[in-house]
Amino acid sequence: MRFSEPFLDDGGRRPKVATMSEVSPAREIARVPIDRIGAAVLAELVEAIVSGRVVPGEVLPPEAVLSSQFGVSRTVIRESMKRLQEKGMVTVAQGRGTHVNPMTSWNLLDPMVLRSLIGHDDTLGILDDLSVVRSAVESVMAAAAARSVTDEGAGRLRESLDRQREVIADSEAFRQADVRFHQVVMELSGNLLAQNIALVLLERAVHSTRYQGVDPAHAFETTLDEHTQILDAIAAGDAERARLAMEGHILGSWSRRRLPTHKEPTHKE
Repeated sequence: MRFSEPFLDDGGRRPKVATMSEVSPAREIARVPIDRIGAAVLAELVEAIVSGRVVPGEVLPPEAVLSSQFGVSRTVIRESMKRLQEKGMVTVAQGRGTHVNPMTSWNLLDPMVLRSLIGHDDTLGILDDLSVVRSAVESVMAAAAARSVTDEGAGRLRESLDRQREVIADSEAFRQADVRFHQVVMELSGNLLAQNIALVLLERAVHSTRYQGVDPAHAFETTLDEHTQILDAIAAGDAERARLAMEGHILGSWSRRRLPTHKEPTHKE
């Protein structure tokens, strides 16, 4: 990419953050909280790297140039570079500039990075991987929940399942109850680290229209049946059956609603 051109103009297809200064008086920009401006700049930088408009090994423009192109202070640019480095996306070297890192260095569980990856996931490869990781983590937690099940815990799961039955005619309410069922299983597992990882993946997934895909006929009824199997295994204290039921549910539901793709997968270096 030639940095003599506007950094994020992308051939006119995507407006750069700097256009705020072009369409609004300076006094209007001053009213925007600095954290919101910084978040917008950071999001654009992440998008530029994830989309491949800025490639691994490339050196980002100097601080003063980015400040001018984005129409923000050098303090905002400096903080954005710090945040990018925390995400593993760039390396800042004194006297050598800021280099873009390969994808293998990125924090893929960072919400902003993961959201951008999903948004650019034309082959659904990231969502395929997300489903595999979700199933692995949540199946382990289901097994843990079964090993330490109590009457109170089983009761919470039954209440969550009953809620799904009550709202099955309301797709939005059903999806919320569906998520809550998974959250209860996570909580009953007692594994806070696994719960933290799974919640990041679940949150990004449920907000992705690509992950939602297209529900087949009787999708909610199938979900209820599979959740019932998970509940029964946990309530019975059968860890292996709970693990298999959760794994099959997550992978199966993704396979059923996965959208067809026509592009060959590509891999970043």
